[in-house]
Amino acid sequence: MEQFKDANGLDVHFSYRRDAFSPESGHVLVICRYGEDWVFTRHKKRGLEFPGGKREKGESLEEAAIRETYEETGAVITEPAFIGEYKVHGDAPFVKTIFFGEVKEIIDKEDYLETDGIFLWNGDWTGIQDDPSFSFIMKDRVIELALKKVTNG
Repeated sequence: MEQFKDANGLDVHFSYRRDAFSPESGHVLVICRYGEDWVFTRHKKRGLEFPGGKREKGESLEEAAIRETYEETGAVITEPAFIGEYKVHGDAPFVKTIFFGEVKEIIDKEDYLETDGIFLWNGDWTGIQDDPSFSFIMKDRVIELALKKVTNG
């Protein structure tokens, strides 16, 4: 298990093990690829980030990953693979589960809810720390650890 502080100074615990934290995860983050490109959504306030969001009542985490990816990007994934999960400790602690998804197709939509839709990217990860177009979420150790598992297995 890894421990670090996020951009807001909150303690974060990260694990590659499922159900490592309490309470049970209620959120998902989905790292997606479409061919050689990474699939981001352009959040209207935060900027570029991987799709994700809250699990709805009665929904599995995998179902939430599929739904959130489609709602925010129009990208269709069918078999999200578990990567890890993390807990952010603060006034309202939460646990988020991270999945990886290979995008099968992209469907053009009229409405992407709280985002401006899909953004395909094949750039250099080392430059995002100083790039204001990327969300703060993309700049903390959670993404680094998750990408390590995606790219190295």
